[in-house]
Amino acid sequence: MPDKRLFPPFGPLRAFDAFGRTRGIRRAAEWLRIDHAVVSRHMRALERWTGVPLLDRAGGGLTEAGKIYHGRITAALDEIANATEALRTGDPPQLSVWCVPGFAFHWLVRRLGAFREEHPEIDLILRPSDERASFWSDGVDADIRYRLDNATTLSSPGIRQAELARPLVFPVASPDFVRQAAGRIRRIEDLASLPLLAEENSDEWLAWFAMQGVQVPTVTPAARLWHAHVMLAAAREGHGVALANQFLLEDDLASGKLVRLGSADGPFPGAAIGAYTLFIPENRWDRPALVRFRTWLSHIAGSFQPCAATSRPGAAP
Repeated sequence: MPDKRLFPPFGPLRAFDAFGRTRGIRRAAEWLRIDHAVVSRHMRALERWTGVPLLDRAGGGLTEAGKIYHGRITAALDEIANATEALRTGDPPQLSVWCVPGFAFHWLVRRLGAFREEHPEIDLILRPSDERASFWSDGVDADIRYRLDNATTLSSPGIRQAELARPLVFPVASPDFVRQAAGRIRRIEDLASLPLLAEENSDEWLAWFAMQGVQVPTVTPAARLWHAHVMLAAAREGHGVALANQFLLEDDLASGKLVRLGSADGPFPGAAIGAYTLFIPENRWDRPALVRFRTWLSHIAGSFQPCAATSRPGAAP
C-alpha cells in the first residue's frame, strides 16, 4: 500500500523550526547559514503547503496554530538529530564551548584534565572569548558568561541557562600598592579616591559599592583593560585596585602577589553581585555529551572552596 502519511518539504520545515527557536527570520538564517530571503520563501511555502497561517506577521512571532505545530515538529526533529548522533558511534562526540576569558584562564583550564579523564569519549574544544556565542551561526554548544544581577541583555529566545556559582567579589591590590597607600584606606568609601581598575566598564564597581551601602554616583576607572587576567596583571604591578573573586584570584592570593584590602578591623566584605552562568540552546540541552559536561561543571564550580588562609587583609596602618 502506498504511504499516505503527510510529510511537508524538509527545507521549509527546517526553516520553520529555526524561526520558531530563534524568534526571527535573520537569526534563523544565521543558524541555517542561508540567506534570510530563503527563510522567508520557505516559510511562505510551508504555509501554502499546509493551508494554515503559521507566521504572525503583525506581531513578529507564530500564530497559535504555528506555536502548536512548532512544538510538535521540533520534538520530532530533535529526535531525528539525537538518533543520528547515537548512530554515528564511530565519531567521538564533539563539544564546542565558549567561555569568558578570565574564568577560562584562571580556573577552568586547569580542571579540564579531570573532565577528560572522566569522559575520554568527548572531544571538548574550549574557546575563550569576550563575545557571547551566536549559537545559530557559530556552531557553539555552550557558552559560559559572568552575568551581573542587574544585567538584562543575556537572555535570548531558545536559550536555556544554568547558574554555576555566585562568588563573592572583593577589592585586591599588590602589597606595594597597599604600602604606598598607607593611611588612605580606612573605610570602603576611601576606595573611590584610589585608582580603580576595571575590565570593560564601571558596572561591577558601582554594583559592589551599592551592595556595601556606599553611594558612589559615578566611577571612572583608572584603566579599562577588557580582560580579567590583564586587569589582575596590572594590579600585581601596583597600578591600582582590582575587583575580583576567588575563581580569578586563587593563585594570586595564595602566593601573596595580591592581598585583600580592608581596614584595621579586617578585610572589606565581599558581595555577590553576579553569577557565572552556562548558556545552552534548548534543542541541545539534553544532548548526552552536554548533559555530562554541564553536570560535571555545575558540581565542581558549585563545590569550589578556595583556601581561607589566602585571604589576608591588606589594611593601611
